[in-house]
Amino acid sequence: MADYIVSARKYRPDSFESLIGQDNIVQTLKNSIIRGQLAHAYLFCGPRGVGKTSAARIFAKTINCANPTADMEPCCQCESCVSFQEGRSYCIHELDAASNNSVDDIKALIDQVNIPPQIGRYSVYIVDEVHMLSSSAFNAFLKTLEEPPAHAIFILATTEKHKILPTILSRCQTYDFNRISIPDIVRNLKDIAVKENISIDDESLHVIAMKADGAMRDALTIFDQTVAFCGTDVHYEDVIRNLNVLDYDHCFKLVDSFLANDYGAALLKFNEILAKGFNALHFVSSLSSHLRDLIVARSGGLESLLELPDSLKERYREQAARSPMQFLYDALAITTACETGYKASINPRLHIEFALMKLSFLLGGEVSLRPAAPAVQAAPAAKPAAEPAKPAEPATQAAKPAAPVAEAPKTAATPKPAEEPRPAAVEAKAEAPAAQPEQAAQSEPAAEAPKTTRRRSAKVPGTVLSISSIKEAEQNGKLSADDNNGEADKMPDSEELVSVFKGLAKEYSDRPRLATMIENAMTEVKEDNGTKVLSFYVQNVAQSDWIKDKMLTDLENKLRVRLNSSRLRMEVLLMPEEEVKHINYTPQEQARELMAGNPELTNLVKDMGLDV
Repeated sequence: MADYIVSARKYRPDSFESLIGQDNIVQTLKNSIIRGQLAHAYLFCGPRGVGKTSAARIFAKTINCANPTADMEPCCQCESCVSFQEGRSYCIHELDAASNNSVDDIKALIDQVNIPPQIGRYSVYIVDEVHMLSSSAFNAFLKTLEEPPAHAIFILATTEKHKILPTILSRCQTYDFNRISIPDIVRNLKDIAVKENISIDDESLHVIAMKADGAMRDALTIFDQTVAFCGTDVHYEDVIRNLNVLDYDHCFKLVDSFLANDYGAALLKFNEILAKGFNALHFVSSLSSHLRDLIVARSGGLESLLELPDSLKERYREQAARSPMQFLYDALAITTACETGYKASINPRLHIEFALMKLSFLLGGEVSLRPAAPAVQAAPAAKPAAEPAKPAEPATQAAKPAAPVAEAPKTAATPKPAEEPRPAAVEAKAEAPAAQPEQAAQSEPAAEAPKTTRRRSAKVPGTVLSISSIKEAEQNGKLSADDNNGEADKMPDSEELVSVFKGLAKEYSDRPRLATMIENAMTEVKEDNGTKVLSFYVQNVAQSDWIKDKMLTDLENKLRVRLNSSRLRMEVLLMPEEEVKHINYTPQEQARELMAGNPELTNLVKDMGLDV
C-alpha cells in the first residue's frame, strides 16, 4: 500500500502559477526578479493557510534557479531546484521561530549568515512564525537584518503582524496576503477532485469553501475529511451531515414562515436546529447572512456580491422576488440586534425566539391577543347553530333547562347606560346568546348561555378602566371583580385625593427621601375630560426623571385602589425656581441649620473641637 499524503501537502504550490489568490504579490515578486531589484528583507503577513510560506519557498527557489522560464518560474530541473525539492539544499534555510525563539538561536543564525552559498547566488533564510521571537531575540537580530551580507536574503512570515517590533518592520518590505475568495477555492478543489477521480457537486464544494474561511490549507483538510466520510462519490447531504453545517434549506424555510406570519413554524424550526446540536448564535448569524444575500439578490447589478453556485443564486432570486425590500431591511435589523444582545441575555433561547416572533409579524400579522378573545368566548354560543341536526333528547332531559333558559333574557336584557360605550369583548359576550333565542330554547347546550352572560367582568364600565389596569388591580388583590360595581368609576373628591396622596408617605418609610418628598410636595388638582389630574411639584429635574421612570405608575395605582376609582391620573411638574426650598435630609445638614440659628451652639462646637 502506497504511503498516503494529505492534499494540503500533495498539492502545495511549487510555482508562482499554482499560488492561488495572491496575483498582485506574485506579479510584484516576479517584477523584482526580472529587474534585479531584490530587497535584503521581506515580511509576508496574513491569515493562516493563504500561502505565505509557500510563496517564500517559491521565491527563494526562483532567485537561485539557473534556468528560469520567460515567465520567471523555476525550471525544477537545475541542481538548485532539484536539491531544494529533495530537501538537501544548502542555499535555502528554514527556521521555525515558534520553537527557536531565544537569543542563542538567533546568534546561531547570524553566524550562519556569513557563510556564502555553495550553489546559486543567494542564501535565503525563511523565518516562519517570526512574531514568536522574544524581545531579546528581536534586538539581537536588528543589526544583521539591517546590514546583511550581499548574498543573504531574509523572508519573515507571520500571522500576527502587530506583535512585531516597529524597528523590524521598518527594515523589511511588507507584503499583506489576502484571504482566498470562495470562487478561487472552489475552482482549485474542483481541479483536485478531477485529478483524484472524485465526483462532487458545486454545492458541496461551496460549503467546504465557506467552512474554510478563506484558507486554502483548511479547505484541503476539510476536503480530505469529506472524502474519507463519503468516499469517491460525494453528495451535498453527506457533506452537511459530516461537517455539521447549517443547510441553506433551513434559512429558506424560515423566511417562508416569516412571509406567511407563521411564528409557530419558525419556533419549531429553531427547536429542530437546536436539537441537532447547532450553536444558537451561529444560527442567528447564518440567518443574518441569508437575509443579506436576499437583499443583494433583489437589487439589480449586485449579483457579483453573491459568492454562491448558480443553482443557489436562482433560488435566492426567486425568494427575494417574493420578499418586500422593507421587510428584508427590518428583518436584518432585528437579527443583527439579536446577535448584539445575545451574550447579555439571561435567557438566550427566549431572546432568539422573541426575535423570530417579531420577524413573523413584520408583514402585519396579529400580535395582540385582545382581538382573538371575542372569537374564543363566542365559540360556545355559536355551537348550537352549527349542529341543528342533533337527534332530539328525551323529554325529561329537554325539560330540565327550562328554568335557566327563562332567566337568560333577563341577564341579556340588563339595562346599560346608552351613552357609555362598552369593550368589544363585553359586547360579544352579551350579544352572543341573544343572537339565537330560538335555538337556545330547543337545544341542550343553550343551558350554558347564562354562564356566559353572568360574568362579573361585564359589569365593569368601559369608558375609563383599561384591560391592563383591571388585571393589575386584580393581581394585587385590591380591586376584585366583586368590587367593580357602579361606584368604581366615581369622580374622586379633590381634598380626599390630596389627603390620600399625602398618606402614601407612610407606605414608603423604607425610602425616607421619597416619603419626605410626598409629605412636603406642593399639589394641584384639576379636571381633564372627566378625569381628575393630581399634579405634584418636585424641586429638580433629577427627582422628576426618577419618579417618572420608577415610581409614577406605582403611586398612581395605589391612589386608584384606595379611592376605588380609575378616573384619576398623576403628573410630575418642576417647582418654579423662586419657590424652591432647600430641605435638609441628612443629619449633617440638619446640624448645620441648627448651628446657624444658635450662635451658642456654634461656639460650643468650636470650643470642643467637634466635627459635624
